[in-house]
Amino acid sequence: MALIQLDDLRHLDGPLLGLDPGTKTLGLAVSDRTRLIATPVKTITRSKFTQDTKALLQIYDERTACALVVGYPINMDGSHGPRTQSVRDFCTNLLKQRDIPIYLWDERLSTLAVTRTMIDADMSRKKRKTNVDKLAASYILQGVLDRLRLV
Repeated sequence: MALIQLDDLRHLDGPLLGLDPGTKTLGLAVSDRTRLIATPVKTITRSKFTQDTKALLQIYDERTACALVVGYPINMDGSHGPRTQSVRDFCTNLLKQRDIPIYLWDERLSTLAVTRTMIDADMSRKKRKTNVDKLAASYILQGVLDRLRLV
């Protein structure tokens, strides 16, 4: 399949799996079948690429996802830095493992927004650390779900 556009995503049927790719973890979230709500699922601690993608694709299959929505860390000025290239490389290598539809979503400030929400909820530092990545994935995925309803 490869990288797809938002309009392509609209024509696929089924839940979407959201991914917040970090250097140390992969945060995962899933939408419901009707694509109204994103729910945090899991945080995978990164090790080797093959093991990371095996765990990711297992959840993709378990949740019967039809596409992967990946947080794309564009710089605040709209430029692309080393992190955006790292995400692109991750997606390219993932597509070599399995040909699935992947949509890149601008994730600027998602982790910051989620962290602020957890602080406002008086969540402990320890709980914030263990939840931030899957909640960021949920925030990213919810942004796509909301956008799909507007188009």
